[in-house]
Parts: sequence; structure tokens; C-alpha cells
Amino acid sequence: MSKSEEMEQEMDLVSGVAAFEGKHFATAQRLLSPLADRGHPEALYRLAIMEQNGLGCARHPESAAVRMRAAAEQGHALAQHGMGFMYMEGEGVAADAEEAVKWFRLAAEQGLAGSQTTLAMIYQEGRGVPQNLEEAKRWYAKAGFDDLAM
Repeated sequence: MSKSEEMEQEMDLVSGVAAFEGKHFATAQRLLSPLADRGHPEALYRLAIMEQNGLGCARHPESAAVRMRAAAEQGHALAQHGMGFMYMEGEGVAADAEEAVKWFRLAAEQGLAGSQTTLAMIYQEGRGVPQNLEEAKRWYAKAGFDDLAM
């Protein structure tokens, strides 16, 4: 890929994300789809969110799960968090608490506070894992809840 093609793709990504954030979903889809087709994790993640929630398109939970997984498998922390919720809720995939924990853990280990907190709650409640209050406290502390009494 030439330097000018790389720059064009980067501009499309920045513009596509800006369109997404500005709720201009048709524009976001037009700009991000070619990048997602090439496997770009941020583009995959944004299109997955759109398909998951019916933003600018019909809801497509199964397609959203495919895109979310493709981004998550590339280490995209927010996509890993998204996969955790998809497995927890059975949205676009069969509900699987153990698989949800796996994805939340991957995102939590990257420092995503929302995943750390979710993982702490999972261990506190024993959802998909044996209840483990020490593990819950450890994840709450990583998320910044040092003075949490359980």
C-alpha cells in the first residue's frame, strides 16, 4: 500500500469515527465499511455497534457479533468488552457466561475500567464463575474502587 493510500485510509477512519460520534450513521457506514472489509479493528468495532443497535441500519445481532469478534481478536479492548456483553446476554451469539468472562478478562487486563468493574461484579455474584470475593475485591481495586466494602 502506498503512503497516499495509507493517508487516505487514515482520513477515512478519522472521518468515519467523527461521523459515528456525531450520529451521522449513513456517512459513518460509507466511510468505515471499506476499512472493516480490510479488517481494520476500529472500523469493525464501530460497524458492529451500529448493527447491534440498529443505528442507521436494521439491527443485525449476528453480523454485529462477527464484526465485534474480528475486532476483539485483534486486541481491541472495547470490542473485547462488547463480546463479553454479547455472550453474557446471548445477543448475536449463544449465551455463555464462561465465554463472557474470558472476553471481559482480556479487556480488563488491558486496563479498561468498565471491564474490570464488570469482572469484579461477576466474581462477587458468582455469574459464570465460582463466587470469589477476593478476586472481586482485586478487580474492584484495579478499577479504582479501593475503599469498597463488601
